[in-house]
Amino acid sequence: MSLTTPKLERGLSLRHAIALNMTDMVGIGPFIAIPFVVDAMNGPICLIAWVLGAILAFADGLVWSELGAAMPAAGGSFVFLRETYGKEKWGSLMSFLYIWQTVIQAPLVIASGAIGFSQYFGYLVHLETWQQKAVAGALVILLIIILYRKITTVGKISVVLWTCVIATLVWVIFGGLTHFHSELIIPDLTKDFTLSAVFFAGLGQASVKTIYCYLGYYNICHLGEEIKDPQRNIPRSILFSIFGIAIIYLLMQVAVMGAIPWQEIRKSEFIVSTFFERIYGSNAAIFATALILVIAASSLFSAILGYSRIPYAAAKDGKFFSIFARLHPRLNFPHTSLLILGGIAFIFSLLFKLKEVITAIIVMRILIQFVGQSVGLILWRRKVGKSKLPFKMWLYPIPVIIAISVWIYIFFSVDVIYMLYAGIVILVGILLFLAWANVNRKWPYQEVAPPELLDSETRM
Repeated sequence: MSLTTPKLERGLSLRHAIALNMTDMVGIGPFIAIPFVVDAMNGPICLIAWVLGAILAFADGLVWSELGAAMPAAGGSFVFLRETYGKEKWGSLMSFLYIWQTVIQAPLVIASGAIGFSQYFGYLVHLETWQQKAVAGALVILLIIILYRKITTVGKISVVLWTCVIATLVWVIFGGLTHFHSELIIPDLTKDFTLSAVFFAGLGQASVKTIYCYLGYYNICHLGEEIKDPQRNIPRSILFSIFGIAIIYLLMQVAVMGAIPWQEIRKSEFIVSTFFERIYGSNAAIFATALILVIAASSLFSAILGYSRIPYAAAKDGKFFSIFARLHPRLNFPHTSLLILGGIAFIFSLLFKLKEVITAIIVMRILIQFVGQSVGLILWRRKVGKSKLPFKMWLYPIPVIIAISVWIYIFFSVDVIYMLYAGIVILVGILLFLAWANVNRKWPYQEVAPPELLDSETRM
């Protein structure tokens, strides 16, 4: 009886890829972000922040599409940074820093969704603080159990969850537009406003929240080794997902503001539940809240799935602890990576508050992952030439310039403490890399191989 080595299976179609991306993008984000965005921009002008988030997602999505089609492997940014900066030198540093950040920020992302879930659950049942933490932790464990299966089964589950996501968002939009009061929006949109420092500061703060809601459009790149026809399906799934979600977010923001005064929205803790209660009654609000909780769980389902492939890819490449490279012997998925990241996320969900993690999640990833990846694409194009790229972005290099510029703007729009936090994480990562490289005699500590001895013919 012959034994076969477990390997990842290309079992995800374009439909599965779009479903996984869109469910990851939505989550609890827009339902908790709407009041923050309205408050930061002082009214309906906050729509600009949603548009800016969409522009950034499209520009950055083109970067991910080009790299994902060229390098369809498990790990996403780990592979992109390693290859674009040079595998043996700077690429090893950049990819190491990304994995180091992922070990911290991936569980934080998962924990933020679980905490948001538990807080929204408070609309249905009043929960004490310890009970909220218990609900958040239990959700993480439940999702790990659901994900503990073959990728083809996961793909089918993702389509069911995606259907629930779209149905709920369409209901929100339909309800708002059929109970729309233009006087709640139009006067504020048409009033004069100044492009002052205060305006741009508010836009930066609001955009952090809208961008948090768009994150996930790249999730399928982490599963590149499990996508059918990846050169075509990865770019399509990314761009289709961004376009669909951008339209939905803008319509949802307009729908909510057309039904409830923005002065009330900015103070609401359960704005979408309040929205349904206002126009359909309490029973509808309870049902809608239950659907929102399904959406939040669906997003975490996709996020945990994608993140678990990143340490696996690094370990498989010999750039991270080998335990993460283990595949389940029968189900063929990186079960050890899934369990470890899920375990850390479980701990984080018990320790932190939602407000403490959202901004930190965005800022910590900007310099190494997002800006670093955009610069890496420029280097990659110079190295291989665009003729060898399966997918080529439109109007290059304009999308890359837009992505880098907006990411830098967002980075310097947040409180200094978050910038310092991001800098500390990078610095610690560099020190860890140097220690790891020294122990393993890798660049920049690798020993210079002695020159090869000339053969006898050459000596004569």
